[in-house]
Amino acid sequence: MKKLFTAAALIMALGACSGQQTNTQADPVNINSLGKSEITEVRAADAMPLYPKRGKSIERDFVHQPPMIPHKADYKITMKKNGCMSCHSWDKAEKRKATPIDISHVKDDKGSLNNQYYSCSQCHAPMAENKQPLVENTFSNK
Repeated sequence: MKKLFTAAALIMALGACSGQQTNTQADPVNINSLGKSEITEVRAADAMPLYPKRGKSIERDFVHQPPMIPHKADYKITMKKNGCMSCHSWDKAEKRKATPIDISHVKDDKGSLNNQYYSCSQCHAPMAENKQPLVENTFSNK
């Protein structure tokens, strides 16, 4: 029985090495999500983002729209620490000349962040002045 399994394994190994070669040159793949371009194509890098000057907020288009973040938002938000709160908590916002979090986001008179609003970037997104929209948008607030 052992010889039978050995012979079967040898036949399978020889079949795998039958000399057939696969195509190593892949055809280019078209990507349509951010404009039509091939994966193999090299394009120029996007312009560095330009954020509004300090103290200038980005206008909202509709009532109750979460305000856009007028600066880069690379602050870490972990289970133990929310980096946004280092400037935007009620006790630090005035000193840092930042906008304090809205009263709708707090759970007590001290301004403690309600955990339902812990992940700021879920609703608030950074917006650079020179970035092109990813998709065509004809929204009008009028």
